[in-house]
Amino acid sequence: MADTTWLSQSTFDRLNAELERLKTTGRTEIAARIEAARSEGDLRENGGYHAAREEQSKMEGRIQELTYLLEHAEVGEAPTSAEVVAPGLIITAVVNGKEKKFLLGSREAAADLDIPVYPESAPLGASIMGLKVGDKAAYTAPNGKEFQVEVQKIESF
Repeated sequence: MADTTWLSQSTFDRLNAELERLKTTGRTEIAARIEAARSEGDLRENGGYHAAREEQSKMEGRIQELTYLLEHAEVGEAPTSAEVVAPGLIITAVVNGKEKKFLLGSREAAADLDIPVYPESAPLGASIMGLKVGDKAAYTAPNGKEFQVEVQKIESF
């Protein structure tokens, strides 16, 4: 369950369409560019070839990332119960003295929203999962700094 991420149906559909495009026309287009660059001759000094190979590598990484995310996603409507912090809910919290309002879910959903999105697997998200309004927690950020957080409000998305 730790690897499960909540996605709205529209975000899931958008990411699934991106994955299909990358796996079909994306791969075909990059293979054609690599072949065209390869036909230009010496690969050691062929900038176009190396750029196309690097783009291919990035695209394959994105394909793997999307495949994993979509296979492990919990898709559907956001939870309607807003009593405890859970994926798919909008959280208002005081983090180190500053109020933040954000959606707890996949960062991939951020393209569809006007609100910041924090993954439940991120230090902030993980520290507040299951908390109620008024509960406090602490977490250590990737830079090693300790942050205090207090849940102020939990709302349905």
